[in-house]
Amino acid sequence: MLRLIKEDVRVALEKDPASRNFLEVLILYPGVHALIGYRLAHGLWGLGFKFLARALSQFARWITGIEIHPAAKIGHRFF
Repeated sequence: MLRLIKEDVRVALEKDPASRNFLEVLILYPGVHALIGYRLAHGLWGLGFKFLARALSQFARWITGIEIHPAAKIGHRFF
């Protein structure tokens, strides 16, 4: 999962001409925050912690304004 999160940040860095560095993307990009929340919630969902996954998903939505259901299937290099 950590590999996917690092890849999400790297892809955003590559595809967004306004991005300057890895840390900036990791800290300041709400789309990346939503993907990180999704990746964590999806992992919990797969382990059977469905309530906790939904709670994390709702927290990510509250922070970013972006809702991604934990059961959704999103591959790599999504940004």
